[in-house]
Amino acid sequence: MPTLKVTVGERDRLDQRTRSRIEAAQEGEDLEPAQPVLNFDSYGALSRLLSPKNLELLEVISEHEPGSIRDAAELVDRDYKQVHRNLTELADIGVIELEGGGPGQAKEPKLSYDGLEIDIPFARSNGIAGSAAP
Repeated sequence: MPTLKVTVGERDRLDQRTRSRIEAAQEGEDLEPAQPVLNFDSYGALSRLLSPKNLELLEVISEHEPGSIRDAAELVDRDYKQVHRNLTELADIGVIELEGGGPGQAKEPKLSYDGLEIDIPFARSNGIAGSAAP
């Protein structure tokens, strides 16, 4: 499994990188597989992914491979509904997958990546972060 690169406010740069890769592929260049990237619009949105409860769930999935959301909830000693909500959010952004879940089947949380690589440069021209005016 690859590592997921997580960024904040990098949409323009990522769009340009994607366009460059498309052009290179159209010109017949051999391309290395691109690292998957998850970009958040704000630090607040990123903080939801990096909440202690979500990080604990990711660690439990990695170490214990729970067979269901209920098993994951028991491993972290939290309410099923809260864990279900957190895991659904993580699945919605692609950090995990919820496999199964057909009639009478439990949804099994599975990691989509080996880890997260957080990339947060502090100097920005897009207003996410930067120096204050004197």
